[in-house]
Amino acid sequence: MIAGSHDAPLRGIAAIAIGRNEGARLVACLNSLVSELTPSDVIYVDSGSSDGSVAAAQALGVHVVELDMTTPFTAARARNAGFDAVERLAGSPAYVQFIDGDCEVVEGWMSIAARFLGERPEIGIACGRRREKYPEASVYNLLCDIEWETSVGEARSCGGDFMIRTDTFREVGGFDPRLIAGEEPDLCFRLRSAGWKVWRLDAEMTRHDAAMTHASQWWRRMSRSGYAFANGARNHGRSPERFWVRETLRAVAFGAGLPLAAVVGAIAWTPAFLFVFAYYPVQMLRTYIRRADLRKGRAAYAIACTAARFPEMIGVLKFAWATLRRRQAALIEYK
Repeated sequence: MIAGSHDAPLRGIAAIAIGRNEGARLVACLNSLVSELTPSDVIYVDSGSSDGSVAAAQALGVHVVELDMTTPFTAARARNAGFDAVERLAGSPAYVQFIDGDCEVVEGWMSIAARFLGERPEIGIACGRRREKYPEASVYNLLCDIEWETSVGEARSCGGDFMIRTDTFREVGGFDPRLIAGEEPDLCFRLRSAGWKVWRLDAEMTRHDAAMTHASQWWRRMSRSGYAFANGARNHGRSPERFWVRETLRAVAFGAGLPLAAVVGAIAWTPAFLFVFAYYPVQMLRTYIRRADLRKGRAAYAIACTAARFPEMIGVLKFAWATLRRRQAALIEYK
């Protein structure tokens, strides 16, 4: 049973925030959680911060879990550690709200999500609308805000902010701690394979501060996506839905295959092969026309969707190299 009001904390829900050197963003995140939950129902998992994040979290009265620094950090590992702490410290909540440390939960979201899950027993995960706090700060923040706008209703996956049934999380074995990227879609794939559904509600969920001001940050973020695509295709690509196989092949084809074929063809046969590069502006134009619904950032979005194939290909190569070496790659961070 979920209970609570503006004057009393919600019951039956625990929250897990993860972060590393998020500073003031983390404080805002935790404040948004403790404004609706008791501090004892909030877990913060820290991945080796050096900016006072641990002390700031402790000052708010939430439980703090500091990950062992001798084992490589991953968001998946941090979230699993948070869930373990919930089971030890927060009793037996029906639902757990996961949130990234650079986000703030919107007031009322947790009660909306918990009520929805209570009414729909076939739904394992509920998520809502994540918005950028400062989309006007940079074109890269704006691109993130556009990315967060996905269809309402049944979904294939969610991002790092979502509410899940504790029983469902246990049933599917939590996150795969080996993954350095794409851990949420991987969890959702396994959850859906077990018969559960993922649902995106038409409700405000969180505000996110991407803090991306440079092209190099966007490039690293897209490279991380490419790594996740390749890893996901390796793990689940033989399933009927061919999980992330299309995305991986797209990165390879248009991030390396097409330009390589054009250059080799131009050198070996005729410079006319260079006209193959016309694919990229044509694709940008197609995306621009298709997203007529965008009031801001339409051109930037069209360019970014096409240009992303190149850093995605770098991510695919990083995964291939790590696989050949039989080693886990280092985290690909953009902040």
